[in-house]
Amino acid sequence: MLNNVKTFSVTNIIVFVTIITYFLQNSIPNGSIILGLNVYFLEYGFYWQPLTTIFTHGGVFHIAMNMFILFQFGNLVEQAFGVKKYLLIYFVGGVLTSLASFFFMQSMGMMHNLVGASGAISVIIGLIALRDRYQRQGMIVWILLISFAPLLLGMPVAWYAHLIGFGFGWLIGYFI
Repeated sequence: MLNNVKTFSVTNIIVFVTIITYFLQNSIPNGSIILGLNVYFLEYGFYWQPLTTIFTHGGVFHIAMNMFILFQFGNLVEQAFGVKKYLLIYFVGGVLTSLASFFFMQSMGMMHNLVGASGAISVIIGLIALRDRYQRQGMIVWILLISFAPLLLGMPVAWYAHLIGFGFGWLIGYFI
């Protein structure tokens, strides 16, 4: 046991399913386009994309970073709120973040493919920031770093998904 985290947790199952999905997305033709969130969502009725985009990733470093952060923070939130509330926070918050990010992209004329769990993970970070005033400043700095530091290095990152997810996490924290 690491920090009193159980080996069998919903968070760990999500991490496992995400890793399996990453291999699946890379083994089917156009897997990233089919499972990521893009213009096909509305143009061709790919209505599963706001959910499946949470499980897709743009590379090994991307998935490794996201799953490490999800393992850390997801297990804490799962222990604090229980499995049902945690699933609600992660998936409803993640899908809302995907939808809001998609409509932000559309309004800004962005036509790229959105992949990654970082929007849903940002929901968890926003929730922690609201609920734990001792961690709040660190969580805000963290979300700003993961949103803008990669941009400074020339890496493509959906900074708006991080900020939107953080905002949804903060709001969800008021209702849970």
